[in-house]
Amino acid sequence: MTRVREIEQALFDWAPQELSMSYDNVGLLVGDPDAAVSRVLVSLDITEPVVEEAARLGAQLIVSHHPVMNCAWHPVQSLRTDNRQGRILTALVRGNIAAVCMHTNLDAAEGGVNDLLADQLGLSVVLPLSQEKIGRYGVLKCEIPLVDFVRSVVQSLGCNGARYTDRGKPVHRVAVGGGACAGYIDQAVALGCDTFVTADLKYHDFLDSTEINLIDAGHFPTEDLICQEMIRRLSAAFPTVEFVKTTSHCREVIQYCMKEN
Repeated sequence: MTRVREIEQALFDWAPQELSMSYDNVGLLVGDPDAAVSRVLVSLDITEPVVEEAARLGAQLIVSHHPVMNCAWHPVQSLRTDNRQGRILTALVRGNIAAVCMHTNLDAAEGGVNDLLADQLGLSVVLPLSQEKIGRYGVLKCEIPLVDFVRSVVQSLGCNGARYTDRGKPVHRVAVGGGACAGYIDQAVALGCDTFVTADLKYHDFLDSTEINLIDAGHFPTEDLICQEMIRRLSAAFPTVEFVKTTSHCREVIQYCMKEN
């Protein structure tokens, strides 16, 4: 019988804990490491509907990319059912559902979020963008106009839309950073990239970055592709365990209302 700790270790073998950023919270965050596992739900995030789905499916474990608790985002000083995080944690504990979360270590890992994102966007000769191995950069087969590349990004990642700035540069040398990677814009410029695809960009990121095209493709679309890869790898390692992709958290929640011409 497969145990929770074995699945956690398999994920750490792929994405070692030491690759995670200092603020991060990764690994088994909720549950009994020795609990037996026959069914696992895989999701980018652990939301209330995801926990409810796991309970309906009889899953003993949820594996997610984003931590169910991270003190940098949601200080956990109490466990109360009158706030969202408290309800999620309480439901996990009551349902005997464990939670294993692999975050920035999986962003940095070989074959992780950013390698998958680079591959999905058609980049080759791919190298790490930063010293922490967060982000990647590479080249397209041929130079293309920015507007055509933006359309390709939206189509390839299934985005509901994308925000971007055109700095008058065609697209050939591209940096990618799954999720919120605005902090790596300078590295992308220093490496000679003409375009950077990431998410959660702020107004001043667009305003002040005059040397590079910026594309904000959304947090969910730039990272959710890791779920199928987790399922593929874990299914191969644990053939007697069923790994299921969530259906309750399977699309971008942000919608766009476009100006009519």
